[in-house]
Amino acid sequence: MNSLMAKWKSKDFLLLILFLQLIMNVTIFIDVPVARQVIGFLYFTFIPGFLIVKLLKMDEIEWLEKLLFSVGLSIAFLMLAGLLINELGAPLGISKPLSIMPLLIVLNSFVLICVLILYRRDESFKLWDIKLYGISPLTLLISVIPILSITGAMFVNIYQNNLILLLMLIAITFLFIIVVLSKEELSKKYPFAMFMIAIAIVYHSSIISNYLLSLGSDVPSEYFVFKTTESNAHWDSTIPLPGPNLGKYNTMLSITILPTIYSTLFKMDSTWMFKLIFPFMFTFVPLGLYQIWQTYISKKYAFVSAFILTAQATFYTEMLRLNRQMIAEFFFVLLLLILVKKMKPINKTICFIIFSFALVTSHYSLAAIFLFFISFALISLIILKRPSRNITLSMVVFFVIIMFTWYIYTSKAITFNSFLEVGNYVYQQLGDFFNLAARGETVLRGLGLETPPTIWNAISRSFAYFTQALIVIGFLAFIAKRTSIHMKNEYFIFSTIAMGLLAMLIAVPGLAETLNMTRFYHVLLFFLAPFCVMGAQFIINLSFKRKRELAVSGLLLFVIVPYFLFQTEFVYEIVGSDCWSVPLSGYRMNPIRLYGHFGYIDAYSAYSAQWLSKNVNIKNSLLYVDESVRDNALTMYGMIPEGYPLSNTTVVANNGVVYLSTLNVIKEFVTFRGRFSWNISEISFVFDDLNIIYSNGGGEIYKNMP
Repeated sequence: MNSLMAKWKSKDFLLLILFLQLIMNVTIFIDVPVARQVIGFLYFTFIPGFLIVKLLKMDEIEWLEKLLFSVGLSIAFLMLAGLLINELGAPLGISKPLSIMPLLIVLNSFVLICVLILYRRDESFKLWDIKLYGISPLTLLISVIPILSITGAMFVNIYQNNLILLLMLIAITFLFIIVVLSKEELSKKYPFAMFMIAIAIVYHSSIISNYLLSLGSDVPSEYFVFKTTESNAHWDSTIPLPGPNLGKYNTMLSITILPTIYSTLFKMDSTWMFKLIFPFMFTFVPLGLYQIWQTYISKKYAFVSAFILTAQATFYTEMLRLNRQMIAEFFFVLLLLILVKKMKPINKTICFIIFSFALVTSHYSLAAIFLFFISFALISLIILKRPSRNITLSMVVFFVIIMFTWYIYTSKAITFNSFLEVGNYVYQQLGDFFNLAARGETVLRGLGLETPPTIWNAISRSFAYFTQALIVIGFLAFIAKRTSIHMKNEYFIFSTIAMGLLAMLIAVPGLAETLNMTRFYHVLLFFLAPFCVMGAQFIINLSFKRKRELAVSGLLLFVIVPYFLFQTEFVYEIVGSDCWSVPLSGYRMNPIRLYGHFGYIDAYSAYSAQWLSKNVNIKNSLLYVDESVRDNALTMYGMIPEGYPLSNTTVVANNGVVYLSTLNVIKEFVTFRGRFSWNISEISFVFDDLNIIYSNGGGEIYKNMP
């Protein structure tokens, strides 16, 4: 078969890039709907990084790695270029450096310089060497899955009908079964299958509602600092923001400069940028992990390991509301790929520097975790007298310097101070070492020390415990050399550190609460997921003498298929049990859980929040609001992150304003500090002397006019 991309001459490639650049610029200046968003996104997300890959002559890496590095280098380049434009704008007299003209001039110039350098080399090269194969029924099934996901989410938004999403989850299940039972000749389809599954599983959750869904996470604050940067067309790390968290988030380029560049160039609705573009970038995480794992275990088992990561609920629930961590995890995986991959020393160094900066400026906690891993790995290699060219002292020192320099000298060192506060918090919690409750609710549930509310929850947890048990068994079997799988020194040490960190999260009171145990476990699966397969292999090797591979596949299917169906809440929806999945069961969910806990926002709440910000001088008025609404609709769509909690003791001051959302007006509930709620009639006396100044049927605004 011919390769998908034949060899290109430098001149031909230059003409192609110039043509694409021309189309992209035309769509931006003429503002062609859809084309501007699609072409602009594809161009700036792939082309700059691909040119850097070619400039570095990274021919030693495989086509999938070239794809991953192209996307990663493109995103990192946009962040770094945006920072340079931002900082050089003031000396050059540009008041809004992140506006469209400065961005286009710099980005277009960079691309032109790169292709001219490639032209002067006068060499031929391949884009990616991918073999063409006929379209099989399996390929069609794989391609249809993301379409089912997007269509199903739209049906839920419009008709409150989840049938297509249920069919999508069934299709993913069948695809997983086919892959596990197939032979290695299908291995060339594994990356494509993993990518399509990841897109389907994240979009089925992210596209729900026409507005951002917080799930009690950080996305309202992330959106706030992004809109602040976008409205100013300038990023200022010293700008005063209410509350310490907003100050920390404002130091992250992943949610300030990066989305501002995308929003400015593509003229894309901000909400849908966070719903579509950031989750799309996140889908490269399991693809990158697959590429790492397939060098140690078979490609099929690497696929299974990546599926375990995507099947775990955190991947498509909590993570989708943490935009800075989604971007950071991609850089985290790329750094791991650099550390375990054989590359030219100069290329390894350059990529490590770029991705380290990108990780540090994307998410402070994940940067700290990466530093923890590489530091302990280096110490372990020195103690074991196993010198490594992949992890060096200079790498660790560089990462420390860039990390603490950035966190100390941006936003008045608020991020660095938060590290000190976290350390002090964990230290204070050590006094409760023998108090199991100090580990947090999630840890107790993971250890089986919390009573499940229903039989279905008990069954769901049992399959989660099975996966955890297989991971532990696989790790112990690997340590005891009872498995045929061998790993390089670096990955073996990383895995050992990950298992040790997991033990620390369970043993040390308060440690798991610093990031949330669910997020910790999700990150640790980057290292531990393959041990689930090793555990299954070890058990089968003890029990069977023949057809061991088929038996391993059977055991993995027995554990992982139900695990996936329970984690996605598919089973709960089918049996009509209490379900926490907004895509599948939002239509029948308790309104306090949906609007309060999950932060569901509809048009009523969004429009009333926007009206409030435009027509009421909040700075000279006291605002009273349901806390769950303040932390979601008001912060994101009203740019109002503050307000006094509305309760049964509220006395509205002169010129005070009360904001009510859909939860309060239509559902008639008022929540307080996440633990109490009243029927709106129970606090109706609060509104006795107030005048209604706005109403849209679901959102209302009252004012005390003296």
